[in-house]
Amino acid sequence: MNWVITSICILVGMGVILSQSLFVVNETEQALVVLFGEPVREIRKPGINFKIPLAENTTYYERRALDVDPPRQQVILADQKRLDVDSYARYKIIDPLQFFRAVRAESEAASRLSIIINSSLRRVLGNQTLADVLSKKRARIMTNIKTEVNDSAQRFGMEIIEVRIRRADYPDATKQNIFDRMTSEREREAREFRAQGSEQAQKIRADADKQRTVIVAESQKNAEILRGQGDGQAIKVYTDAFSRDPAFFDFYWSMQAYKKMVNHGNSDTTMVLSLNSAFFKYFNSIASNKPSMDAQ
Repeated sequence: MNWVITSICILVGMGVILSQSLFVVNETEQALVVLFGEPVREIRKPGINFKIPLAENTTYYERRALDVDPPRQQVILADQKRLDVDSYARYKIIDPLQFFRAVRAESEAASRLSIIINSSLRRVLGNQTLADVLSKKRARIMTNIKTEVNDSAQRFGMEIIEVRIRRADYPDATKQNIFDRMTSEREREAREFRAQGSEQAQKIRADADKQRTVIVAESQKNAEILRGQGDGQAIKVYTDAFSRDPAFFDFYWSMQAYKKMVNHGNSDTTMVLSLNSAFFKYFNSIASNKPSMDAQ
């Protein structure tokens, strides 16, 4: 009975020791075997591996690409313009031993890389203008940043796959200044357009007034010419009539004068004339002939 219990205990102990001696590294991992805090060997191939139980520990690292998301920062460009830059990067652990000695954990690596990336962004973008950042030069700029960050990351056993700017915006204060400047510019352009429109309207009105003046003057000129021609024709008619029968012509005009006098008899104008004046010669003639007409 004691033998059975002893055998079971031995088997259990051997199982525990064996489980502590074996570890598995899969295809997405790489590992370090650490003895009392010091790395003793690297395991980069997938499979089952052995270690000294209780004395050695295993630290696993990702073989796949890892992401790092640095905090958003403000960058001053060469033309003194400010941008809020939001970037990200991807990296791989290529030397687990060097990585362990430099940063140990992936969280610490992300923190170190964030500092390096932001520092490189400030340095490289600080030598570029906004026009460069927005132009085709942007790809070359990002390549320079990646190269600079990768040179620093190599010291930690890491390789930088890419560095990208996720977003670059003006700071809030700058946005407001740009908005105010754009508003002022649009208002200035609107004033210029209104002034140009007013100037064009004044030119059109002046031209219209000039044309109207010319047309009115031409019309008045033509009217005066026609009036003169009419007066000339009338004078010619009167002259012809007078030359043919001066007595009748004198009689006709006297009758016209009498008519005008009678038509204005109700006016406030008072005319004082002698009955012996030439104006009343036909009235006097009519008065002298009236008794003979009554006798008949």
